[in-house]
Amino acid sequence: MIGFIFGETNFPKEILKTARKKKIKYIIIDLSKNKSFKNDKNSRAVSLGQFGKIINILKNNNCKRVLFAGRVKKPRFSKLRLDMKGFYYMPRILRSSKLGDAAILKEIINILKKEKIKTLSSLFLNPELTLKKGVYTSKKPNSKDKVNIKNAILRLNKLGKYNFSQGVIARNGKIIGIEGKGGTEQMLKNCRKSKTTDNGVLVKFPKKKQDLRIDLPAVGLKTFKQCKTAGIKGIVVKNKQNIFLDKKKCITFANRNKMFILSK
Repeated sequence: MIGFIFGETNFPKEILKTARKKKIKYIIIDLSKNKSFKNDKNSRAVSLGQFGKIINILKNNNCKRVLFAGRVKKPRFSKLRLDMKGFYYMPRILRSSKLGDAAILKEIINILKKEKIKTLSSLFLNPELTLKKGVYTSKKPNSKDKVNIKNAILRLNKLGKYNFSQGVIARNGKIIGIEGKGGTEQMLKNCRKSKTTDNGVLVKFPKKKQDLRIDLPAVGLKTFKQCKTAGIKGIVVKNKQNIFLDKKKCITFANRNKMFILSK
């Protein structure tokens, strides 16, 4: 039995498909805002502050392993429904929340560890959702693209204190976008399309010193469509350290729109 601790995005749905296909027994702790998994008989809707309830659900179902997937947004702590363990652990959660959403998940992992519950990599069941090193499109990065890629990676490596930043956009050798709390979508909306031709790259890498079991940067068809609208020529991800959804559709879209996909 595996405990799935699910938030937003489509990644949890891919995990569920695999679990059902492989007939793996599971229980879902649904932390998504709209309770996206309420129709699954194995799903339990829980508030982030109900640590006692979360731990009891896992232990009562003999779950000694859990897997996190999907984004868990920082809640309004004043409105959380707390149980006894919630009151006990909440000061730690509040301190971690100042560092960003991923820090909240990391603190939950530490709490579960104290309860002798192991956290698996979010890609444990779906290693195929990553990319190995290489170019996956007919279009390849040219010399200008390589400069943009280099500058974007350098900037990402200097953003250690910005816990929420997993993406940077570079165009004409300059950084024109850094992912903030609004995520990749908001960053791309803020980037105006070049007047001449599609130019620039989006680099999506895990955060510096990130726990690679959770909160890996995700890319999907929606990302490519947003990049096209913003005039971005290519997307660069980290070798085996990204969640790459809708792989075939993304490659087809990129080739059709003369974009490139690079895994470094």
